[in-house]
Amino acid sequence: MKYLKQFGIIITVSFMGEFLHHVIPLTIPASVYGIVLMFILLLTKLIPLEAVRETAHFLIKVMPIMFVPAAVGLMDMWGIISVNLVAYVVLIILTTLIVMVVSGVVSQKMIRSKKTTDLSGEVAE
Repeated sequence: MKYLKQFGIIITVSFMGEFLHHVIPLTIPASVYGIVLMFILLLTKLIPLEAVRETAHFLIKVMPIMFVPAAVGLMDMWGIISVNLVAYVVLIILTTLIVMVVSGVVSQKMIRSKKTTDLSGEVAE
């Protein structure tokens, strides 16, 4: 029953993202609205992490299965993709590199700016 409740919370936030997608006239996908909304709710502790932790871990474990339909769709469109294959490969490589660099820079800045407290109560950098 706990898992159903946790899944219900996650799916409710997802539906709220769908609602925001239809109400706000931007080209942002509904899933992004849902993720941002979930992040805000977790950050503000309106939804405690423990309220969704186990189901979130399960969904992350089965996430690769969710890419199978997309891969089949790509194979079905091979005739269209093969015409511009070089452009797609270059685009994939460039965007992957950009994501890696931005993620690395952001992670380094977060690690450097984070202050930790040791057991004596002193703040260390």
